[in-house]
Amino acid sequence: MYGKNEKKKMLSGRLYSPREDKQLEQDEKKCRMLVRLYNGTTEEQKDYRRQLIAELLGGCGEYCKFEPPIHFDFGCNTYIGEYFYANFDCVILDVNKVVIGDHVMFGPKVCLFTAGHPIDPDIRAQVLQYGYPITIGSNVWVGGNTVINPGVTIGDNVVIGSGSVVTKDIPSNVVAAGNPCRVIREITAKDREFWSAQRDEYFENDD
Repeated sequence: MYGKNEKKKMLSGRLYSPREDKQLEQDEKKCRMLVRLYNGTTEEQKDYRRQLIAELLGGCGEYCKFEPPIHFDFGCNTYIGEYFYANFDCVILDVNKVVIGDHVMFGPKVCLFTAGHPIDPDIRAQVLQYGYPITIGSNVWVGGNTVINPGVTIGDNVVIGSGSVVTKDIPSNVVAAGNPCRVIREITAKDREFWSAQRDEYFENDD
C-alpha cells in the first residue's frame, strides 16, 4: 500500500507514511535510544552528555546544552549552531529539518513541531502526514511554554514571550508574543543603552 523513499518524501515536505519504511524505523530507533540514555544521565556526566548530543543531532556547535528530559522524533534532522541552551523538557519533532543559529536560548517546555497532519479526516486516517521545516536565527531567546509550528522562520535578535504559539514568520530585531504570536515592538538602541548600563553597574558593584 505504501511506496518507497518515504524519508525522501518526508524531508521534501510532501505527504509521506511512517509505516513500513526501514530507514525511518532505524532512524527513529536510534533516536529513542540516544534520548533515553541522555535522559538517564546525571549532572556529573557532562562529557557523556556532549557525546550523546553530538551523536543525536545532525550537527551542533561547540557548546550545545539541553537540560534533561529532552524529546525528539529523529534528532538527525536538527542542526544547531554555537552556544545553544535549552531548559527542561524541550520537545523537537523534527520530521523535517530544524535549523537553529548561534547564541540561542530556550526556556523550559519549548516545543518545535515540524510535523503536521491533513485536515481532511479520511486522508488523515490513511496515516499520511507531512512536515515543514523550522528555522530560527541567531541571538534568539524563546520564552518557556512556547510552541513553534511547522514552516515557521524566526529572524535574528528576536525575543519570543513565554506561552506564545508561533504560527507565522517573525522578522528580525523584534519582541513578539501571544497566541497567535505577533510582533509587539522593535528592539531599539534604547534597549541596548538600558541593558548596557545594567551590565556596567554589575561589573562596577561586585560586592
